[in-house]
Amino acid sequence: MDQETNAIDPLDGVAETIDRATSAMIAQFTKGLSPATVAYAFSDWALHLALSPGKQMQLGQKALRKQTRMIDYMMRCCAQQDADPAIDPLPQDKRFNDPAWKEQPFNWIAQAFLLNQQWWDAATTGVKGVNHHHEDMVEFTTRQILDMLAPTNFLATNPVLQQKIVETKGQCLIDGFQHLIEDMQRNLRGEPPMGAEKFKPGDTVATAKGKIVYRNRLIELIQYEPTTEKVRPEPVLIVPAWIMKYYILDLSPHNSLVKWLTDQGFTVFMISWHNPDADDRDLSMESYRLLGPMAAIDAVTKITGSSKLHAMGYCLGGTLLSITAATMARDHDDRLASITLLAAQTEFSEPGELGLFIDEGQLNMLESMMWSQGYLDSSQMGGAFQMLRSNDLIWSHVLNTYMMGERDPMFDLMAWNADGTRMPYAMHSQYLRRLFLEDQLAEGKYEVEGREITLSSIHQPIFVVSTERDHVAPWHSVHKIHLLTGTELTFVLTSGGHNAGIVSEPGHKHRSFHILTRQPDGPSYGADEWVSHAKYQEGSWWIEWGKWLENRSGTPVAPPSMGAPDKGYPPLHDAPGYYVLEH
Repeated sequence: MDQETNAIDPLDGVAETIDRATSAMIAQFTKGLSPATVAYAFSDWALHLALSPGKQMQLGQKALRKQTRMIDYMMRCCAQQDADPAIDPLPQDKRFNDPAWKEQPFNWIAQAFLLNQQWWDAATTGVKGVNHHHEDMVEFTTRQILDMLAPTNFLATNPVLQQKIVETKGQCLIDGFQHLIEDMQRNLRGEPPMGAEKFKPGDTVATAKGKIVYRNRLIELIQYEPTTEKVRPEPVLIVPAWIMKYYILDLSPHNSLVKWLTDQGFTVFMISWHNPDADDRDLSMESYRLLGPMAAIDAVTKITGSSKLHAMGYCLGGTLLSITAATMARDHDDRLASITLLAAQTEFSEPGELGLFIDEGQLNMLESMMWSQGYLDSSQMGGAFQMLRSNDLIWSHVLNTYMMGERDPMFDLMAWNADGTRMPYAMHSQYLRRLFLEDQLAEGKYEVEGREITLSSIHQPIFVVSTERDHVAPWHSVHKIHLLTGTELTFVLTSGGHNAGIVSEPGHKHRSFHILTRQPDGPSYGADEWVSHAKYQEGSWWIEWGKWLENRSGTPVAPPSMGAPDKGYPPLHDAPGYYVLEH
């Protein structure tokens, strides 16, 4: 054997550094999107389409049929004012709802666009031999291009914008340009959007009274003051996602889940995550488990003197909590009385459209970007989430704000959404690879301290909440927890999206949910069949969750002290603490 085969090449480190730096530079321009992955996907689609004469014939026929429908529609419009359309937009597409789009020639423009959009959907899907992930990426990318080229985005083809210009004598364009300059300046200075400064944690949001009773390099633990004379003996520990600030669960006083829980007679603790920087690049998933929920569980049980607690995790916090609970079950740690997961995935084989950004090429690009700066910035993550709903989050914003001159008023949830956090290199790389790409948790291959864990070992009752319009944790994916554990499982499907569906306080209008409890080792239903068996209720799911917690809690007792100085947990600072203010 050639001795050089096993020798260390002195250029190995240099080559990797050059490759990483090059990928990181490209990622800065593409917002983390891998050009190689997109090109590979389109090549796969184009080559298979070229080798599919039957599909080509079908697409040609579809194009001719749509052209015929369009000509027929135009002729009917000439004969009658309110002719039936050639095609209706999808239910979620509100772009052409204004009556101005019923007038000629704008109705023709809108109909031609919708027919063209439908044809491209047929052209990018159903091509035999194309990798499923590549098909999804081609369809998604094509949709982004069409959304960008929609007639609503151009002055010459948007009658609503034209009317606005006439009514305001052009002032809307001047106002829109001023908004654009303001937003560009704020973005360059790293400032939040206009109006967000009115929602400062501790002043107008995150106002529930409490104390920081524990701090390490990754978390501050908040203990909230009781609002009732007696409380349930089992405290509630909330593990929010570190991709966001915790105070989505303590927004304004009227929609604060924390305040609502304390008003129901629960002692509430909340983890507030440190916003990592380059010095935290080596924080791993295990660091987050040990310094996060495990450190908090130790503190909560010692401060309250309770041997049991209710644990709730939201989004990534729910995924981490499920890992923590499975590890505790493996290690015979029985301190969890119940587990609640909000919009949290435990099975990642079908993560929805977010999976478009998770493959080897994409991960290489993201890892290179994180390698160069030590973290993934919230703006770099936000671009991916915005593209998933480009109509609502990008182009409608551009139209309304920068062309029609109408800036949406800032409110608490919008301000919170702009208060982003960073993701450390080691943790985020492990999260994407071990969970999203390899689905280790669902397959029983996820290792903690060198030993595998499994969700099937969890015996505590679980309460799971999913949301109907969730682009981050699609409810069909969240529902798959039924396949991973045999314990008692109450599953809720609530109206709303990933954030608004969770912030669903009692009295919130137009809120409803489905709920069904599966008994231990009882039969499970597929997601779509589950809906037909579940009970439908109007109102907030919070009330059902409160009853569920009460039924699994003891007789109310006097509230515990705020912190426990004699046990090493003195009150350090008033809530909301310091970490939530880090930018």
